[in-house]
Amino acid sequence: MRITRSELLDVVYRFYPRGVRNFERIHVPPNEPFYDDTEEHRRLVDAANRGRAEYLTWKAMIRRVGDRYSLQSESLSLLAGGVEPAYSARIYRPKDSGPVPSLSERASLSFHVSLLGPYYGIHDRGEPDEISAAVAEEIEATYPGYRPIPPELGNEVVPDVEMDGALMGNATIYVCLFSDKWTWVDPV
Repeated sequence: MRITRSELLDVVYRFYPRGVRNFERIHVPPNEPFYDDTEEHRRLVDAANRGRAEYLTWKAMIRRVGDRYSLQSESLSLLAGGVEPAYSARIYRPKDSGPVPSLSERASLSFHVSLLGPYYGIHDRGEPDEISAAVAEEIEATYPGYRPIPPELGNEVVPDVEMDGALMGNATIYVCLFSDKWTWVDPV
């Protein structure tokens, strides 16, 4: 089944209020909507709570992937009580075929499993290899029914949504469904 723009925007708008700036309460005038008090934000908090409750499934999957590749979980803020829309991890790999490079000499691939809907994403800035396909296979085996968001949809800007890490007019569908961690992969 093909993912549509409309489907993804429906998910985004279910968890992020339209046109409401994500300011601290002290900066919001009286009688103006406060981001954290919106129904959409409450749904996002509930999704993050479900993510914490189901974290062992994610942990087992990243352990399996980590047995094959140099991996770093980016979901610790979720465990610490953060309001995250997805589980996230990053894989490091050498930029070239020379001796094993130091961490600062590695490119990375990030992958994310949304807590807001049955979607995942793999953000790969490295040379094509088998890692992206192996990660996709592992995600689909662990989370049956989850589908990748195609770049032509995921990179689309959602102009009327603001969130942590993305000001109004800068949030993409990828960032809304996976957090600003989507942008954290290192360039090649």
